[in-house]
Amino acid sequence: MVNVDKLQFGLETFGDIVSAEDGSLLTAGQSIRQIVKEGALADKLGVDVIGVGEHHRPDYSVSSPEIVLGAIASVTQHIKLATAVTVLSSDNPVRVYERFATLEGLSNGRAQVMLGRGSFTESFPLFGYDLTDYDDLFNEKLEMYSQLIKEKPITWDGRFTQSLKDQDVYPKTDYDGLETYIGIGGSPESIIRAARYGYKVILAIIGGQADRFVPYLDLYKKAAAQFNQPVHPVAVHSHGFIADDEDEAVAVAWKNIKANFDRIGLTRGWAPMSREQFDGETKSGSFYVGNPEHVAQRIARTIKLLDLGRFDLVYGAGNQTAAQRERMIELYATKVIPRVKEILSKETVAK
Repeated sequence: MVNVDKLQFGLETFGDIVSAEDGSLLTAGQSIRQIVKEGALADKLGVDVIGVGEHHRPDYSVSSPEIVLGAIASVTQHIKLATAVTVLSSDNPVRVYERFATLEGLSNGRAQVMLGRGSFTESFPLFGYDLTDYDDLFNEKLEMYSQLIKEKPITWDGRFTQSLKDQDVYPKTDYDGLETYIGIGGSPESIIRAARYGYKVILAIIGGQADRFVPYLDLYKKAAAQFNQPVHPVAVHSHGFIADDEDEAVAVAWKNIKANFDRIGLTRGWAPMSREQFDGETKSGSFYVGNPEHVAQRIARTIKLLDLGRFDLVYGAGNQTAAQRERMIELYATKVIPRVKEILSKETVAK
């Protein structure tokens, strides 16, 4: 049963380049500064988490999310600061720990690590890694990271990582380690891995119905019990767009989400998104698009179905304008979140 009082709501951006009102694209720098402004707005309106993605390609503005999160930390007070995700496979675990420990200190304990293998692979050749080692890289580096966040001297020898002998790593955090999530796209192996390390899980549901993830949650609980690890509340992130008017929301999302997915699909062999596919996703799939009431009803259903502890809406997909992005954040915080809580509270009382 969903605990409405502890339910969290987040926003995530992958750093899409923002569009000007005349349709021209802003620069990467302007887009980054817009994200900082949006983080401040989300904090002011009471959103629980802001997540910023890591990408190394021209259609996204952020390759170093921790720097952007540090800027957001300086203009906010309460909101949690997460990556979405940090591509651990092509990074150095020591540097990952150091950057997040720094952000933890800067933000007074609001840093949140979200680790992933990387659904985008541009970072692998960029940093000198071979994609044939995709799984082995993540497994080894996750094990090293897991040792580092204990914040004790580490002795380590790996195939893809540096050797360390009784080495301390700094800075130390003021709190009980770094809050860590594993971003999971839907493989059983990833669920089991997260459970084995005792990490929290965030499911990336970017296509299809949420119902298909119910077996993965059962697997997570069974694996956690087998490894004698706690079962944490599960989080989900999915794309969406909210506007005051239903037709406007659909029109903006169709234009931008389609363009975004089609652009990515060119490198992955996907067929262009059809209107039928888009409409199916917005009606019962993983796109939360519409006016506040429509989106709230759909989010509430997903939270109840998967017994979630947190729901993150991925906003800004494609080249939306700053005004569209900011209004969406306002509607999410002031209309959708309260309505979702109201829907779930009534269902709880009814039982």
